[in-house]
Amino acid sequence: MFSEKLPVGSFVEKGIDWMTQNFSGFFTSIKEALSGVIDGTSWLLTIIPAFVFIILVVLFAWWIAGKGLAIFAGIGLSLIYNLNLWDKTMQTLALVGASTLIALLIGLPLGILMSKSDAANKIIRPILDFMQTMPAFVYLIPAVYFFDLGTVPGAVATIIFAMPPIVRLTNLGIRQVPADVVEAAKSFGSTPAQLLFKVRIPLAVPTIMAGLNQTIMLSLSMVVISAMIGADGLGRTVYEGITQMNIGKGFEGGLAVVIMAMLLDRITQCLGSTPQKSGKEFIKKLLGK
Repeated sequence: MFSEKLPVGSFVEKGIDWMTQNFSGFFTSIKEALSGVIDGTSWLLTIIPAFVFIILVVLFAWWIAGKGLAIFAGIGLSLIYNLNLWDKTMQTLALVGASTLIALLIGLPLGILMSKSDAANKIIRPILDFMQTMPAFVYLIPAVYFFDLGTVPGAVATIIFAMPPIVRLTNLGIRQVPADVVEAAKSFGSTPAQLLFKVRIPLAVPTIMAGLNQTIMLSLSMVVISAMIGADGLGRTVYEGITQMNIGKGFEGGLAVVIMAMLLDRITQCLGSTPQKSGKEFIKKLLGK
């Protein structure tokens, strides 16, 4: 169709070079801010004694999901500690937590904007398609250009890759709020802000929580990929196991990632609901409420 190859790659390369040369101060500021958040979270998690952290997670898991998840949390986290992967796990938790938080802070307003404006929906949707379908490895290249090697470029790549689900499902959840409920709220004189924050968003919480769950899972899936550009945590353990042909080390790191993924998945699934077997319901029945 075309006599010559379109210079898409060289155009992108020149654009990245131009941004690196002209916005170096901006990217340095982002790098320092992200580094502060991730290092601060990691420090906070590592100063908590492991047994205290495990007890807190077990109690939280029992409170929101029940004894089954509490038992799994106790056994899983104790196994991670026994494998001497506790500090790496806390570094990974800090990376995933910071990436998810930033994805939420950007993604929730975007999802609300898409639900309120069909024009915004038409513009943002193909961008989300691009972000979600582009191979994750590709994000590492501009991240390294802008932020050098280390945990920060890994976090940036993770944020871009993991953000689309929370945007999409926030938009979907708000759009799926029944029209008769909205009309009833309007008939009682609700303002647009009251409609959004007291009717639409509360009713959309289960769908938004599903988006949060997917964002966390995608963040965890980037752990090993981010280790290729120097990110700390369990991903580095798995990556070292691969590069050193140390099957045992790689398997232990991968097992810790799986335990974390299952825990975070079950916990976030229960955040938007109240299972009958949860500790919360048990206490209510015990008190006769």
